[in-house]
Amino acid sequence: MLGLSVDSVPCLKAWSESLGGITYPLLSDFYPHGKVAEIFGVLRPEGYTERAIFVMDKQGIICYVDVHDIDTQPDNDELFRILTEVDPEVAESVRASQLLDMQTSTEPDADVTLYCTPWCPDCPEVRRYFKQHDIPYVEIDISRDRAAAARVRGWADGNETTPIINIHGQIIVTYDQAKVEKALGMKR
Repeated sequence: MLGLSVDSVPCLKAWSESLGGITYPLLSDFYPHGKVAEIFGVLRPEGYTERAIFVMDKQGIICYVDVHDIDTQPDNDELFRILTEVDPEVAESVRASQLLDMQTSTEPDADVTLYCTPWCPDCPEVRRYFKQHDIPYVEIDISRDRAAAARVRGWADGNETTPIINIHGQIIVTYDQAKVEKALGMKR
């Protein structure tokens, strides 16, 4: 799953953060402005897009299109039904994997745990900080571990915010170096 917007990268980052983080990559269609949206027929003359969902099969053939009002949220059950029709084997595999994750994933036995996503803009900075200070940590990708994502939502008011850092049971939502140092008992 990918999100695409005609907004700039800094704007997308701010929007994602305002939502408390998201669990899929966002791509900027900013320059040339709206070129991809134009190709897909959803760029308005005013320069912004319709809210649209496109489902493609493995051959790149569009199997489903949903263009709807910007204030209307898509029906996730309907989308999963469409995805199941497009590739039943993958859909069943995803469903089984999610059930297994929910049953087996637990908080790791580590002093420091970093919850992240591959596209988290601040996670590389946290990794660099930990490496620079020789701080051992366990990293969990919440886009692959849905039980961990559920824990993150519990800590972040229902949002899948990243990074989240668990230091000796103290949860730090988003990267704050001063809070990390305090939780680690480091002198400033």
